Amino acid sequence: MNTILITGATGNLGRAVVASLSAKGFKIKATARTLAKAVFPAGVETIRFDYQEPATFAPAMSGAEGLFLLAPPLDSDAPAKLNPLIDRAKALGVRHVVFISALGVDAVEQAPLRQIERRLMAAGVNYTILRPNFFMENFSTGFLAPMVKKGAIWLAAGDGKTSFISVADIAEVAVSAFQKGLFGKAYNLTGPEALDHATAASILSKVIGKPIGYHPLTEEAMLQGMRESGLPEGAVRYIGVLYGAVRAGYTAAVTKDVETVTGKRPRTFEAFVRENATVWR
Repeated sequence: MNTILITGATGNLGRAVVASLSAKGFKIKATARTLAKAVFPAGVETIRFDYQEPATFAPAMSGAEGLFLLAPPLDSDAPAKLNPLIDRAKALGVRHVVFISALGVDAVEQAPLRQIERRLMAAGVNYTILRPNFFMENFSTGFLAPMVKKGAIWLAAGDGKTSFISVADIAEVAVSAFQKGLFGKAYNLTGPEALDHATAASILSKVIGKPIGYHPLTEEAMLQGMRESGLPEGAVRYIGVLYGAVRAGYTAAVTKDVETVTGKRPRTFEAFVRENATVWR
């Protein structure tokens, strides 16, 4: 398999997948809604793509044997956007779809990402489903980064633990799925340890050399703050469900699937913080 189309290529995970596949010699077609803002390594083809414009589907997938499929973040309407693309991929002869889902959605049939999983499994195309836990990069370049820089993490996570995973490790699994043809498989991807946010804050404090605190909020307070920041209501409710799962202990599971697929143990949260320490200084 030579040419892979990468959706969500301008995000944290998408960029990591582009870099990993490029390093392995794959030909990459990286998608972006606005081409002028898309900057990728030399040799990576950039093509315009928008889930809400089906006319962009066929040109983007032309010549692609593989599809890395990533839903828009926090989108409860994701099935309406991705399911037509799955059907089009089948019709256009795409040989392998690697879909990024989320840890635990296979236990919730009404979850949007689970609905997409079901459509993919029934589509008649070779697939691999990857279900990662919360990204470590949320702390460095995601929504938690401004909080860390200010010295305080405010979340309705309670004392629930999460087996955070880096997008670099997820990308390595995706590359292995394409290389090895891991058809009909689903993998639950986690880091090697489960941490509560107080412990994560303590590790950040130790490594970057400044105090970082964790301040648990009520769900109502967290969601209201997100509304006031301008986040759409659908995304606000989605986040509420996610952190409800954290408080209930559903994100604390630790698996060996990263190591099983890649042969390498995923990085610890402390190793990730050390790799990215300059981001917060």
